[in-house]
Amino acid sequence: MNRTGRSLFMGCLLLVSPLLANAGGNSLLIPATGRCTLNAAPEDLPQALAECQQTAQTGDPQAQYELGEFYYDGKRTPRDLDKALKWFEQASLQGHALAQERLGMMFFRGEGVKANNVQAYIVLKMAAVNGADEAMDSADLVAAQMRADELEIATRVLGQIFRNYLQELQAAEGTTPFAPLP
Repeated sequence: MNRTGRSLFMGCLLLVSPLLANAGGNSLLIPATGRCTLNAAPEDLPQALAECQQTAQTGDPQAQYELGEFYYDGKRTPRDLDKALKWFEQASLQGHALAQERLGMMFFRGEGVKANNVQAYIVLKMAAVNGADEAMDSADLVAAQMRADELEIATRVLGQIFRNYLQELQAAEGTTPFAPLP
């Protein structure tokens, strides 16, 4: 898939399905725990990498994020933005906040993809919702560089994502999503 297609693909997935994973019935809040030990000794790295990839391929968002970071930072292997993007996208679609934050900044900076402020803003806002502390500040930085029509498009997409989320909550619980919390 080319980079422009990947941007459109991510945008469509974000619009059609707020997030693909569920955690306790709440698809916007996904807990993540460590799965990979990629800080292994150099001689153990190939085995650790293989184990992490196997875990990531089973759909584990934390393992996917850790692989994305491994290929993004390039400290232990040559930097590979295509592989980093692949793993960040997979973790992001499951609501992994740090993967979403990294992916949003990749879209903003044009790292491994064509720069896309609309996509960056949307993904960064989702990262903020999912708990990435600095994502809201990053989204504000992106918004400051967006044209009014771009911000309007991004706001509409986010509105649709949240409408879908509220409908999902309502259907799952049979109550209004605005009922007081227990």
